Amino acid sequence: MTRIDARTALLLTLPPLLWAGNAVIGRMMVGTVAPLTLNFLRWVLAALILLPLGWRVLRPGSPLWSRWRRFALLGLYGIGCYNSLQYLALQTSTPINVTLIAASMPVWMIAIGVLLYRERPNARQLLGAALSLAGVLFVISHGSWDTLLQVRLVAGDLYMLLAVLLWGLYSWMLARPSDASAQEWHWSEFLLGQLVFGILWSGLATGVESQLRDISFELGWPVVGTLLYVSIAASLVAYRCWGVGVARVGPAVAAFFSNLMPVFAAVLSAALLGEAPAWYHAVAFALIVAGIVVSSRR
Repeated sequence: MTRIDARTALLLTLPPLLWAGNAVIGRMMVGTVAPLTLNFLRWVLAALILLPLGWRVLRPGSPLWSRWRRFALLGLYGIGCYNSLQYLALQTSTPINVTLIAASMPVWMIAIGVLLYRERPNARQLLGAALSLAGVLFVISHGSWDTLLQVRLVAGDLYMLLAVLLWGLYSWMLARPSDASAQEWHWSEFLLGQLVFGILWSGLATGVESQLRDISFELGWPVVGTLLYVSIAASLVAYRCWGVGVARVGPAVAAFFSNLMPVFAAVLSAALLGEAPAWYHAVAFALIVAGIVVSSRR
């Protein structure tokens, strides 16, 4: 196991922060932009921004086309399904609930590693998972056991659970490349290769959505600002950092950083409502960080 240095910690902390913002913004866009349409526009814009850097991967004869099955799955799990399901979940669930469920990632990462990759967790990883999940429960319960008992799951929470399972598969595929030569690609080429197929999947989902509901919207500054954030910060920056972080420490350890999302989401949600963070946010943050430290020590 690789010890986590300051740079790696930053690489794996930034994505949960940006994704927490994505969850809050996704909730704010409910009723303004249809969820699957939002995901499609997000990745189309991200691909256009990335194109000047990674265009070589799209040339005829590129290794992408001989590995299209792998990239089709990466695009399906990480771009087409995870984000579509998250935006769909936010139609009926809250950013806190969505990120809480996402914070169960270490459990699913460990399970996928055991079942598909024969990676057995050690005692530190199990203890780290327990500490981090305790921090998550502090956020959702506001430090009160009675509040925790009153939490109820809705349809959106089930969508998010499915999204987390697919994200676990995506992260393990990143950490277990089928061809070592793929690691020599420029990061923009590797991500753009995923986007090509992810846009196809999300475009298909948007087509189905258009048959079931009205997907028209007014292109004002709130929508433009949202698209810029979700396509640049929550997509290109976050995915780049996550990919590098997973490559450094492996998906099982990286998954513990996803537990920071409920804390960040709670703080961001509170900030938008004009409320100051409470004491339980600090306790939750301490428990989650403790879980990360314990799980990543040699």
